[in-house]
Parts: sequence; structure tokens; C-alpha cells
Amino acid sequence: MSQFDLNSSEWYLNRELTWLEFNKRVLHEAEDERTPLLERVKFIAIVSSNLDEFFMKRIGGLKQQLGAGISELSVDGRRPQQQISECYAVVRELEAQKQQLFTEITKLLEVEGIRIVPYTELSKEQQQKMRAHYITNIFPLVTPQAIDPAHPFPFISNLSLNLLAGVSTPDDNKMTLVRIKIPVSSSVPRFIQVDGQYLYIALGDLIANNLDLLFPGMTVMFCNLFRVTRNAVTEKDEEQADDLLQMIESELRERKFASVVRLEVAACMAKLQVGMLAAELGLNEEQDVFVVEERMAMSDLFQIASIPRPDLLDPPHHPTDHCKLVNAPNIFHAIRNEGSILLQHPYESFVTTVERFVKEASRDPQVKAIKMTLYRTSAGTKIVQYLIDAALNGKQVAVVVELKARFDESANIKWAHRMESAGVHVTYGVVGLKTHSKVIYVVRQDFNGLRRYAHIGTGNYHAGTARLYTDLGILTYDSKIGEDLTELFNFLTTGLVANRHFKSLLPAPKVLKPNLLARIEREIKLHSTDTPGLIQFKMNALEDADITRALYRASQAGVKVELIIRDTCRLRPGIPGLSDNVRVISIVGRFLEHARIFYFRNGGAHEYFIGSADCMKRNLESRVEVVTPVDKAELQATLREILDSQFNNKRSVWEMQSDGQYVQLQPSTPEQQKSAQDLMIEQAQKRFKMASGSKQHKPRLNKSGGNRNKS
Repeated sequence: MSQFDLNSSEWYLNRELTWLEFNKRVLHEAEDERTPLLERVKFIAIVSSNLDEFFMKRIGGLKQQLGAGISELSVDGRRPQQQISECYAVVRELEAQKQQLFTEITKLLEVEGIRIVPYTELSKEQQQKMRAHYITNIFPLVTPQAIDPAHPFPFISNLSLNLLAGVSTPDDNKMTLVRIKIPVSSSVPRFIQVDGQYLYIALGDLIANNLDLLFPGMTVMFCNLFRVTRNAVTEKDEEQADDLLQMIESELRERKFASVVRLEVAACMAKLQVGMLAAELGLNEEQDVFVVEERMAMSDLFQIASIPRPDLLDPPHHPTDHCKLVNAPNIFHAIRNEGSILLQHPYESFVTTVERFVKEASRDPQVKAIKMTLYRTSAGTKIVQYLIDAALNGKQVAVVVELKARFDESANIKWAHRMESAGVHVTYGVVGLKTHSKVIYVVRQDFNGLRRYAHIGTGNYHAGTARLYTDLGILTYDSKIGEDLTELFNFLTTGLVANRHFKSLLPAPKVLKPNLLARIEREIKLHSTDTPGLIQFKMNALEDADITRALYRASQAGVKVELIIRDTCRLRPGIPGLSDNVRVISIVGRFLEHARIFYFRNGGAHEYFIGSADCMKRNLESRVEVVTPVDKAELQATLREILDSQFNNKRSVWEMQSDGQYVQLQPSTPEQQKSAQDLMIEQAQKRFKMASGSKQHKPRLNKSGGNRNKS
């Protein structure tokens, strides 16, 4: 063990680069011929959206460090500029691969009768129809802005698509530059359907080919697409703010005008115009400009991926009702009878479990109080309305709303105002800490006195992501957990720590990290030939250096460490003498893996935990997270099934190598062709059929929809 200096940067992978590696795995789903064709389009859109967010958050943050003169090395030994340069190289590689893949998939779509064509390839009749559509439905929304001494360079909004045109009059050879914003919105789609067929033209292409309407009698010298990405990291000092709500609203205004971190330009744009744009936007032309060969802003391909062609999509998935709740007339009686109930989303319905829990609490005359944390939610989630109903029904309702949930600040401000106006007690958490926990806490007057019921989950209270993310939750009647949640909410609504003690829960930032480190050390001490140690974690990310260091020590001591890490992972597995007892896998499938499970063999006294926290420094040290033990043997057995099925599966599974690269495992038998997610769908349906007593009974459908959201 002494031959390895665990503080040396060589043993730690870079956070940003490993996250980009994750996007390579996502993009592979678009490349994989086993993936249905429109799902392949969806994965291209996902990677594009992810990269947009990467520039807004991660590159934006690194550029802020540069601007502030920060030169400290990261734990992996890189300075900010080095990280930016290395990330740019990987992004350019990803973008080139994505563009090439899109070209290939476009040809396959054409075989299926789905085409995105240039305006010039339409027939004359089709062009006339599209021009008429443009004049009636889009043209009034288009505003050209000249760029000349009388008109300074206009503000370019974040992620907007724009045309840069050069126009001149017949009697004057002088060219004027004009910026035209392409008005893509919820009511104006990026891709315009032609003649009711699966034939589309891009909105920018439609505008560019009808510029005579904007510039009658003028000559258009050129017209090219461009797009900018702005920094989303504009956080202020909470401790100096008199009003947190006003501070967040101010942050949102500042983010709109934040500095530009990336410029994307069409490959046909002349170097002179590229240089002008880069200079006006304050960018380094050599580093910060990305040339797009094919399709810009591919996140808009979600529109194409949603075309109703079932033959080109994954088989439809309908979440089932939970087997313990399907025949239960009262959810509180069911929880009390069972003690604890484990929920698995999206395999089991969010609507008939979590939403039902809040709905019944809002109406049950025996319920006296409801408290919950709200990080992200959606318009499709009815929970906020149920909380309002509860307040109107005279119950005490307290909600801790996290205003700093990145990119959901405006929505959360809206929810907060709406609940406050109905009499809900709304607070915004603790100064300096994001409230990322997923907790609902209900106090009910039972036959034997006041009793506490709770839901603790790994995912947000968001109906849309509940159908797209794999998450876990527990409905429980456990008295120790109830007492701990009383302490937790008293902390969240006052910010006062005092001498709060937790008997069961492991909340961050004070309790979780030291407890994880202590349990890793305990596993090392208990490890022997007769009782070999085993640690298994399933998370989105492993970034915290202290946890990584502890897992290295466990491996060196002979403890087997198995990790399911979706994206960022600093640890390098398979290094002889250091991490040869460590295995790291990543699962990329039709659903986004989002659950967090912590398992310790503990000398045979097995311990299982689930919760909201990843092993990232921010989660462990600067967020309020809640991780709960799962003690009931039946529920532990279910968690064991989940872990075993994912560790033993070979479909959609990637294994990490010691250099940080990943190798996709290949099924060798027909039985291995099913992914762990497919198996979980089958198991949920089997449980439902057994509970309902009828194999003919159709699983009830959770009809809520939504887009992907990061937590």
C-alpha cells in the first residue's frame, strides 16, 4: 500500500473529461443499429442538449475561474485553461462524430419516408405553399437588425438560432450586415411540415430563401447561420442578500446578458464574418468558434424523434400500479400494514404512488400537516395543486422550495408564489446550501395517536422525468425516520443547526460524508478470508476525492468494490496494487439511470441505503441531501435484485478501463440480449399481475409526459 501516494493527481480522472466520455456512450446509442431509428435521433438530440448545458455550466465556470485569476490545480492536476483546451478537443471530436452520424441516419430516415430537405429541393408548388405559410404565420415575428455605425451590434440571446446576412441596394455597392433571429418557440417549430407528409424543411432555411420579403429590391450577398452559448454561472453571494427571492430573480436577469462562451457558425460562413462575430462577442476565434458542417442546434431534433411512427420507436412502456397499493383503499393503512414500501420508477407509476400519497394526504381529515422539499417539478405534476388543496382544507402545509435549481429557477419562483397565495408556508432552505433532498413528510392522527408517514426518494417530484428516469423511493411508517424528518424540517425552515441528532437518516452536509467514510473503513476492518468485504454503490457520479481515496484504500485491503456510475467518475479501476479489486460500469439505455443505492456487506449484517445524493463534493458538503436506510428484508432483497441484475447484465453496459476509457460489453447468448431495464419492466408487470389476480388486466397508464431534467 505504501508504494501509492493517494494524494497524487495521477490516480484521479478529470470531472469534465469523464462527463464527456459519458456523452460518447450516449451517442453510441444513436450509432447502435439495435436502437430503433427514431430513438437514434432522440439520442443525438440528447447529446446536443447535454453539450449545450456543458458549455453553459462547466465551460462557463472554468472561464470564470480564468477571469478571476484562479490557477490552483484540480485534484487531477489540471489548471482551468488546460481543462478547457482538453474539453474542446473532445467536444470537437464528439461534434464531428455526431454530424457524420446524423448524415447516415438521415439516409435511413429517407428510406422510411421521413425527410428533412433543403427548401430548394421542394417543388415549385410546395415552395409557394411554404412561402404562403411563412407570410401568414412567421413573417410578422421576424425582425431584421442592421449592424452599422448607426446600429450597434445587437444582443444575441442564449442558444438562439440566427442568420447573418449581407445585403446591398442596386444603386450602392456598399454592403450592410443584418442579423435575423429565427423565431423558434413552442408555437413555431424548428422543422416545418410540408403538405402533411413526413417531409420537413428547417425554419432558418425557409426564412433564408424568402429574404426578398425582408429586403425588397435589395441584393442578398450571403446568408449564414450562427448560434451563441452564454455562461449560466451567475451566482451571487446569498449571505449578502436581504431577500433570496429577489436575488435569484436578479441572477436570472444577469444570466440573460451573461458573457458568451461559444460561437457556432455554418461551415459556409466566410472567415471575415466569423472573425467579426467572434470579435463582437469577445471570443477567441481560434478556440471558441465551432464550425458546424451539417445541422446546427440538433437538440431541436426532439421534434423529429417524436414523430408517431411506433415501428421506429421503442415498444411503448406503461408503468404499472404498485402491487402493494393496487387494491388498497387507503394508502396510509397500506403503509402502516406493510411498514415500508419500495417504489421503482418508471417501472411503477409515479401518479398512483407518490402523487396518490400527497393527494390522499390533502383530503384525509386525519392528516394534520404536510411538509416537503421541492427541487424540480413540472406542469404535468399535480403535487403542487394537492399541496394547495391541503392548505385550503385547513391543514398545515410547509414547502421548502429550492430556488437555485439550475435552469428551473423561473418555474420554482412561479410555484412558490402560487403556493404562498393559497396559504402554504413557503421557505427557501438554508443560506449557503442547496436543498436537493426528495422528501414528503405527513403527520396523521391515527387511532393510537399522532403518527408520521414519509416518502423519501432519489428523484424529483416531476411527472415527466418519472417516466424517463429510473429512480427509487420508499413510503415508510418508521418512527425513527419520522423523528429524524422532524429534525430535518426544523433545520430547513430555520437554518438553525444546534445539537440536532439523527438516529436513522444520513443527511448531508453534516452527517452523510463522515458516515460513508466510516462505513468504508469499517468494511476494511471487517474484511477477512471468511467474511470478505464488499461495497457496492450505484450513483450518477463519483467526484469527491475523499470518497475516491477511501475506496482505493478498501481495494488495497482486499475489499471488493463494485460501482455503477452513470457519468463522472474520478476513480481509475484495475490498477494492480491500487484498484485491482474495483469494477466500474456505466449503463446507458432507453431510461436515464438516476437512482442512488449504497450497499455495505458489513460482515454479513448487510446495510442498504437509498437517497438523493451522489458522491460529489457539492452533494456531500454544500447541499441538503437525505439518504435513508432500507432495513426491511423484503425491500433489501429487491435492492439486491436490482444490483445483481445490473452488475451481471451485458446489454447496454459499459465497463471502465484504468485509463478512463469504456468498453461496451457484448451479450454472448440470446438470453443476454435483454437489458436490465427490460428485465425490470417485465418484473414490474409480473408483480402487478400477481397482485391484481388477472393476467388479462392491463397495467394502468401514467399519462404524464415531459422532457429530461438534470438533478
